Amino acid sequence: MLFSSLVFLFLFLPLTLAGYYIVSKQIKNYWLLLASLVFFAWGGISFTLILIGSIIFNYTIGLLIQKKIESRAGCNWLVLGVGINLLCLAIFKYSDFLISNLNKVNSFFSLPQAKQANIALPIGISFYTFHALSYLVDIYRKKSLAQRNIFDLALYISMFSQLIAGPIVRYSDVWNQLRERIHSLAKFSSGVERFIIGLGKKVLLANTFGRTADLFFSSDLSNLGYVNAWLGIICYTLQIYYDFAGYSDMAIGLGRMFGFEFLENFNFPYVAKSIKEFWRRWHISLSTFFRDYVYIPLGGNQTSTKKTYLNLIIVFFLTGFWHGASWNFILWGMFHGFFMLIEKMGLERLLQKTWRPISIFYTWLVVMFGWVLFRVDYTKQAWQYWKEMFDFNFTDEQYLLLINQLNIEFFLVFSIGLLGSLGFFKYVASEVPKWIKIESKSGRCLVYTYHLTAVIMYATIFILCTLYLVAGTYNPFIYYRF
Repeated sequence: MLFSSLVFLFLFLPLTLAGYYIVSKQIKNYWLLLASLVFFAWGGISFTLILIGSIIFNYTIGLLIQKKIESRAGCNWLVLGVGINLLCLAIFKYSDFLISNLNKVNSFFSLPQAKQANIALPIGISFYTFHALSYLVDIYRKKSLAQRNIFDLALYISMFSQLIAGPIVRYSDVWNQLRERIHSLAKFSSGVERFIIGLGKKVLLANTFGRTADLFFSSDLSNLGYVNAWLGIICYTLQIYYDFAGYSDMAIGLGRMFGFEFLENFNFPYVAKSIKEFWRRWHISLSTFFRDYVYIPLGGNQTSTKKTYLNLIIVFFLTGFWHGASWNFILWGMFHGFFMLIEKMGLERLLQKTWRPISIFYTWLVVMFGWVLFRVDYTKQAWQYWKEMFDFNFTDEQYLLLINQLNIEFFLVFSIGLLGSLGFFKYVASEVPKWIKIESKSGRCLVYTYHLTAVIMYATIFILCTLYLVAGTYNPFIYYRF
């Protein structure tokens, strides 16, 4: 079940909210947990059993770590817990990839072929596994205490608002909120606003960009033409941002509706002046997870230069591999890792001194070239796509493919999407209230007008999204498979 679906918007969410605010304070977490399990079971009952098994296992290991935290046994329990979680992730997500590559080696040496496992990928396993890892490590680091109430731990791991697409919520950030959190009309309304903004990003912007990107990437890549190739990757660059950032907005908004405060996951990554800054702004919960749980424990940059470079390579290898069991994802991660290395070698200092638009343009170029690897199924396709980006012949057939995509709706969405990705609308929203002097009668009138306009805008976005979902069938979600 997607947030951007009619079932969720008009059945699941209203029922969950109604039940949550009807039941007593002592039952609210149990109601949320029940709703989360129903939400997850929508994708398959067997997947829910895996999730429940993960909850019971990590609850037990957490208590054992807490009990033996001052002894060597505590570390042993942590290693066991982390190992089993990663083993489960490897079995369900990476088995076929590993077997496929093993068969290639076997074929080279004329050895028997291994049979593919063909194991279905449980929805959200990458996210709830990282939640479990965060829980165990935070206990061991004494950032939080082991959860005595298994139902509260189950809610943390399986909460539907961030279960299938994040953000990756640290246990140390929310463990107090599991027992005590503030509910208010202001918080609820800000959650609704944030949810609608995310819904608009996903349905109105990402889906529109996605249709254009899919058309170009599914065309004959050997006869695409440079204009179509560049437009296709620009559209995909905007699609994946609005797709994932929109979903994160919806998750944060849902959290506020139920009293939770989740950390931000995106901070306008396309205004970054370097790849290093890009990763401080893109999928923040994932990049900080690898920083705190992998990069720093390996020594971070507090070691020799060569070891620091190796640490970066390891982190970006894992970043790519986390996204999917495919070489193109690994190469995408290593591609970003390569530019992180050359920036660390001195390019970052040069970029900081460069005129900001040029630095941003550099980031866009690197990121877009990387997204080609992320979007295609095979690396050979990536090479062909990059080649087409610099093939300056443009045939009539390629022109017809392009002109069929260009209409008023596309230009409107493209303009809004491009400006929004650069933070234009957030800047306007933050500056307008500063221009209004509320001391005067006319100022108060302008404030009321401003808020009324905002309400009308949110209502319009929601209605347009609903009409789109009723009329259309194109509603993919890129990160759903991760």
